[in-house]
Amino acid sequence: PAPCILGTHHEKGAQTFWSVVNRLPLSGNAVLCWKFCHVFHKLLRDGHSNVLKDSVRYKNELSDMSRMWGHLSEGYGQLCSIYLKLLRTKMEFHTKNPRFPGNLQMSDRQLDEAGENDVNNFFQLTVEMFDYLECELNLFQTVFSSLDMSRSVSVTAAGQCRLAPLIQVILDCSHLYDYTVKLLFKLHSCLPADTLQGHRDRFLEQFRKLKDLFYRSSNLQYFKRLIQIPQLPENPPNFLRASALSEHISPVVVIPAEASSPDSEPITDLVEMDTASQSLFDNKFDDIFGSAFSCDPFNFNSQNGMNKDEKDRLIEQLYGEITALKEELENFKAESTRGTVQLRGRASELEAELAEQQHLKQQAQDESEFLRAELEELKKQREDTEKAQRSLTEIERRAQANEQRYSKLKEKYSELVQNHADLLRKNAEVTKQVTVARQAQGDVEREKKELEDSFQRVSEQAQRKSQEQAEVLETLKRELAASRQELQVLQGTLESSTQAEAEQSSRISSLEQERDRLSQAAQQHGQDMAALRAELQQLRDTLSREQESSRTELESLQAQLRDKEGAEQALQRRLAEEQRSLLRGTAHEAERMVQDALARMEDPAHIGCTGSADCLLSRTLAASECVERLRDAHGKYLSDGTGENGRPWSERGAGAALARRAGQGPDTSIPPCTAHTGLLELCRQCGSEALSYLSALQDPGTVAGADCSPVTACLGRISTIAEELRPRGLDVKQEELGDLVDKEMAATAAAIETASARIEEMLSKARAGDTGVKLEVNERILGSCTGLMQAIHILVLASKDLQREIVESGRGAASPKEFYAKNSRWTEGLISASKAVGWGATVMVDAADLVVQGKGTFEELMVCSREIAASTAQLVAASKVKADKDSANLCKLQQASRGVNQATASVVASTKAGRSQVEEKDSMDFSSMTLTQIKRQEMDSQVRVLELENQLQKERQKLGELRKKHYELAGVAEGWEEDGEC
Repeated sequence: PAPCILGTHHEKGAQTFWSVVNRLPLSGNAVLCWKFCHVFHKLLRDGHSNVLKDSVRYKNELSDMSRMWGHLSEGYGQLCSIYLKLLRTKMEFHTKNPRFPGNLQMSDRQLDEAGENDVNNFFQLTVEMFDYLECELNLFQTVFSSLDMSRSVSVTAAGQCRLAPLIQVILDCSHLYDYTVKLLFKLHSCLPADTLQGHRDRFLEQFRKLKDLFYRSSNLQYFKRLIQIPQLPENPPNFLRASALSEHISPVVVIPAEASSPDSEPITDLVEMDTASQSLFDNKFDDIFGSAFSCDPFNFNSQNGMNKDEKDRLIEQLYGEITALKEELENFKAESTRGTVQLRGRASELEAELAEQQHLKQQAQDESEFLRAELEELKKQREDTEKAQRSLTEIERRAQANEQRYSKLKEKYSELVQNHADLLRKNAEVTKQVTVARQAQGDVEREKKELEDSFQRVSEQAQRKSQEQAEVLETLKRELAASRQELQVLQGTLESSTQAEAEQSSRISSLEQERDRLSQAAQQHGQDMAALRAELQQLRDTLSREQESSRTELESLQAQLRDKEGAEQALQRRLAEEQRSLLRGTAHEAERMVQDALARMEDPAHIGCTGSADCLLSRTLAASECVERLRDAHGKYLSDGTGENGRPWSERGAGAALARRAGQGPDTSIPPCTAHTGLLELCRQCGSEALSYLSALQDPGTVAGADCSPVTACLGRISTIAEELRPRGLDVKQEELGDLVDKEMAATAAAIETASARIEEMLSKARAGDTGVKLEVNERILGSCTGLMQAIHILVLASKDLQREIVESGRGAASPKEFYAKNSRWTEGLISASKAVGWGATVMVDAADLVVQGKGTFEELMVCSREIAASTAQLVAASKVKADKDSANLCKLQQASRGVNQATASVVASTKAGRSQVEEKDSMDFSSMTLTQIKRQEMDSQVRVLELENQLQKERQKLGELRKKHYELAGVAEGWEEDGEC
């Protein structure tokens, strides 16, 4: 578009540009229309100032084209429709505001002059800028929604074709956003905040959209070399605080000089707005409308050190009345100002409607003039038709003369035929006299031959002339028929033109009537304002009556509240009775559970089962905790009678825990028989003490003297025996678990950093040695692998933070090593997950290296990425099993896990895309193959398909066996069988 821009400055207009555009098929080619919109946008921004004047006449054609493309929902249809609407809005904005140049670059002083220091003009200008910016954002969002962001669309020709016009949109949006912020601060300094609530809401919506679109654009590779996109602040400006204007920084869009290349379109290097902080707008109201009094003119208290007397008090009283009157006056002025603003806004709308009607009238006059010109042309065509009719009459006359000549020639031909017959007769007579006139025979024969030759020539000439005359006659008849038809068509066109002119005249008269009606409506609006003021007074009276009725209703509601309080006390008494019955039922159920456990201890089938000392110790600790809770609830009940809510569940939990402990005690695997017998007797004693304690709780007479200390003592002795029965060989190993966890996590982080470095090295080698499709595929795959490594690194760090938080919150006074030793199963799970993550990162880097070198397969890389995602999921599950659900580090870990899943999906998607590109490149060429060769290839392909299907079935069976064996080995390593026995 650079030649077009220079051409507009050379000829000081855009007549040549539009003369060329009018010959283009913009309504039939969507891509061509899209590129026209791009060029025209650049001309409006950087072309001559007369481009806007020369283009306004085509505004209706652009609107019709926009509606036409809007019916096409696919491809460039919707894009062209929205872009044409944006161009029309831009033309209307600059037409209404001629002070704004096409590129929207203005200083603060020019912006103030554009509003003419009138708050109404600033108000209307802000609304127009909002409409303008909304059209820009709609085009922005439509272009992004039409692109597939899962692929690198910015490096393809189709993607760049759609993204190229957004550079002009970004330039416009940066200026419009800056001017909107400054105008809103100016309006807030002059008008109440409630009046501008709609402006603030609309600005916040556009701020969020523009910020998101700028952020998404800055991440595209296409824009990074062409334009430097600014980033908007994290929070929108606070217009209610005037000093916030000093914090506003104008967004600057920079187009680097080296961004232009021979392949890209030349872009004008625009000088953007200054980034310096703007001056405060604290005193703008005083600058525009004059300053208020800075001191109190009626304060005489401090003069000459005089004391207050009667006159001073009178002066103060008068001063207070004057102040009150001033406040009322200010309120009245503010209300009058708001009413005036509203009326001026309505008047502006009516003036805009009147201007629109005048524009329609002017358009109708233009159409009428166009129809008059067409009528003149039709008249000229009618005159030409009359001339053609006269020429046709002349042609008919000539045709008649030719027919007469033809008849004469025909008569001459008849005479020649008659003479020929006479000569034949004479020849017969001469033949009879041949014997008499033998000497004159030679002369007669020569004359005969000459006569025959002359007759033959004459007859041929006559035939040719007759054929030519017939052809001329047919041609003239066809021309006559065509001329008559054309004359009828011209007469019909003339009649339709006359009717259209009459319709335009009637339409003009109706528009004049509409203008009169609008003026009457404006008068009616003034009357409606007076009626609304009267209605406002009525509403105030109604409000006072409503307040009185509300006061009465409040008193009735308070009486109802007192009644409900009495009903609530009755319900509380009923609830206490139900809780006591529930307490008795729960104690009975707990007693039954303990009795069932004691009965199972005598069952021979149950005695043969075995268990671990760790399981017995955990069950005993759980039972002790439940008994402690039951004792606390019992003590609280005895002190103030409020423990009913907690006691039923404490008794039920204590009974269940004691039952599990009683059933578990005899099953513990203990070599010494004496220890086993002592443990069995101790469990029976604990069950008996528990039954006695529960029976005492059920009896109201003995509930106060119930004591659970015997049960607690039995549980303590069982815990001592369980500690003695634990294997001693595990202590040394568990003390080393803490150091092993730290070592494995450090080794995992080191493996991930090493993998990232190897990927960067492979990417550098690929860029140096590969080209074309191979380079593009390798860059995409290695880039997604780098993103996966970064996501895994973040997850490992988050896992470390969460583990540190778990250890600090759960170890108490113990050391971290003791905490890891106490939770050995959880610690072993962390170690296993860390090893899996480090191993997966190393294997994936090796697979990526083989793929880049052309020795590996894409499937292997996809399997490795999925395997490393599963390993990280195992690490997340192992890390958060002991975490608090409200922990901030747990939220970070879950967010990092989602990032790993997204990065894994990106690796799989890039691998699939690379494989499809390679397969498209390596497609087979069948042009040089014969039928026999193709048949042979088909048979070989079928054999290969059968072999691969058989191999796939075998590999699936092998995979199932491997997974089964893996689960068995993992169960042995993690102690699943031992947990199952517990």
